[in-house]
Formats: sequence, structure tokens, C-alpha cells
Amino acid sequence: MAVSKSNQRWCSDGFEFRCDNGEPLRVTFALDCCDREAMSWAATTGGHSGEVVRDLMLAAVEHRFGNVRRAPAQIEWLSDNGSGYIAEKTRAFASDIGLKPLTNPWAARRAMAWQKAS
Repeated sequence: MAVSKSNQRWCSDGFEFRCDNGEPLRVTFALDCCDREAMSWAATTGGHSGEVVRDLMLAAVEHRFGNVRRAPAQIEWLSDNGSGYIAEKTRAFASDIGLKPLTNPWAARRAMAWQKAS
């Protein structure tokens, strides 16, 4: 679900792979649906927790707008229904910093579809 201007819609997802020692490494990232910039990401051997998602959200806002408390205009935040994204604390935090969380797995897949096309 591309948009014509940056900072209107961002999307977030994650992936996992195994290191040589068999340990999983999980990467969570945030992308702008217009310019496709990876604004923030986190790598951990833990899960895609709410804390990781909230840190990712704040890092994306700060990357785009500097050291601010919230985005200057509301930005849609698309993701799947993973527990870190749907946690009430995460949804409240998103709203506090100017993000509108939209957690529809179908919408998130459409937003990420350009990755496969590129």
C-alpha cells in the first residue's frame, strides 16, 4: 500500500534466521511505504517483544524528525498482529508519539508486497 509522500504510512515487520551456532537472530524493522527507507531496526536473540517494537517506533520518529516527543502529523503504522504490536502498552505508546497503529495482517502483507517486486 504505497503512498505518494513520505511520512504518511510506515510499516513494520520482522524476520528470523539461525546463526552458525544455531542461535536464532530476530530482526525487527520499520520502513516508510513511500521512499522505502529502513528508518530503524533492532536485532535480538529474544523475541519481537512490545519493548522492542516501542523502541523501534521511537527510533523511527527520531530518525525522521530529530529529538522530538511526537511526529508533527499522524502517521499510519502498519504491522501484523504479532503480540509486540497489539499489546495495549504498544498501541498507547504509538498514539502518544503520533503513530496510528493498524494491525491488519492483510493490510500489512499488501504494504510489504513491494519488497518481493523490487
